[in-house]
Amino acid sequence: MTAPLDRARREAALPALRLDAEGRRHIDMRAVAALALPLVLNSTVQAALNLTDTWFIGRLSTAATAAIAAVHWLALLAIFLIGGVAMGVQTLVAQAYGAGRFRRTTRIAWMGLWASLLTVPAFGLTVAVGPAMIRWFGLTPAVEALAIEFWIPRMIGGPLAAALWAAVAFFNGIGRTRIPLAIGVAVLASNAVLNEVFIFRFGWGMAGAAWATTCAELVGVALAIRMILAQDERRFAPHLTWRPNVPRIVALIALGLPMAMTACADLGAAALFQLMQVQAGIVDGAATQIVTIFTAIAYMPGIGLALAGTTLVGQAIGAGDRGWAERLGNRVIAIVACYMGGIGLVIALVGDWLVPLFVNAADPRAAEVIALCSSLLWFAAAYQFFDGVNLASAFSLRGAGDARVPALIVLACGSLLFLPLTHYLTFAPGQGWFGSAPGLGLGAVGGWSAILVYVVAIGSALWLRWRHGAWKLIRL
Repeated sequence: MTAPLDRARREAALPALRLDAEGRRHIDMRAVAALALPLVLNSTVQAALNLTDTWFIGRLSTAATAAIAAVHWLALLAIFLIGGVAMGVQTLVAQAYGAGRFRRTTRIAWMGLWASLLTVPAFGLTVAVGPAMIRWFGLTPAVEALAIEFWIPRMIGGPLAAALWAAVAFFNGIGRTRIPLAIGVAVLASNAVLNEVFIFRFGWGMAGAAWATTCAELVGVALAIRMILAQDERRFAPHLTWRPNVPRIVALIALGLPMAMTACADLGAAALFQLMQVQAGIVDGAATQIVTIFTAIAYMPGIGLALAGTTLVGQAIGAGDRGWAERLGNRVIAIVACYMGGIGLVIALVGDWLVPLFVNAADPRAAEVIALCSSLLWFAAAYQFFDGVNLASAFSLRGAGDARVPALIVLACGSLLFLPLTHYLTFAPGQGWFGSAPGLGLGAVGGWSAILVYVVAIGSALWLRWRHGAWKLIRL
């Protein structure tokens, strides 16, 4: 009787498991949908947040849009690199929850918040050195001034972004994904109101957009902490697990930093890519920013679906069944790839109606920006499928704690393939960052061609890493 009883208990702990009449295992897609849908909606809210910022900034000028294109990815890179110390929260929480160690989940959440507090000095350094770094890229004076104006208040809010990720990751890890959705909606609403007030009513311009984001994140952190404290005291004991524990914080950072490096390698390449497009011309830079924000309509919900993979894989491993974790990961990868590929195609088809909404019609270069966007959207549509494979594979590996090899894969493809190819295709000889380097001078069209090659490469490599199964040997 003992063995069947133990098996029944293990199966009851497995996520999204459904047994048919003959006792065969099937993935319960309704359970997966119940977990994933709030994550998708929350990521869509994040995409709407980016669209909102771009819309408000686009009302200032084309130069302002080019400026945000120049620093958008750089800002995200800094936030991921420094704030990524807490990126392992969801993995550890999911595995602890799958193992039935509920108090440990809130302890991990608090350690993530303590780790985010430790990032304050590092973000202070980015405030100090950021303007000099931006000047190094040789942007036009108007674009450079606006980029610096945005950078400083955005970096001041960096620790809040890290804290918000850590708190939200707790709820994702235990499968209560509706709470992050509610928090995301509150952040979106706060950001929209504050953008209007800070940018136009107070006349703060680009700095107002950054301050609006920072203040909205403060609202999100306060709500998230309140919701952690509201969890069942008998089961999670959130009021008893908050005290900092240095070894646990160090262990969390040791797991989170390689995960952060994966994101940073990808974002770093994207940041340099956008800087190249801005340097190629204001039209190329503005069109690249608009198309990038449009791709977020597929990318951000895709992240939401992929995050479900982290939770499902992590909980299955915590419950002691790595074979079931593999089945769940395979299903998530297929879903994310098909979703992102389909949405990318739809965006390209309707892009001609959407792009003019994000361009100041009175700007003398508005027609050029709109025409270039129409072409670039098809390049974006072409790579969305492989970007879905990339994201879902990476996040499923993250649920298993496999972070170092994916980081090396993305770093190698970004530095050895993507950036050299982007420079070669974007700039003509004598242009760009290396005047003696050869080039085709295709501008943004060349740059987006390089992105297509890059995403196909990393998507294929990370999928093969998942299929290889080395992650099954990892013990956290």
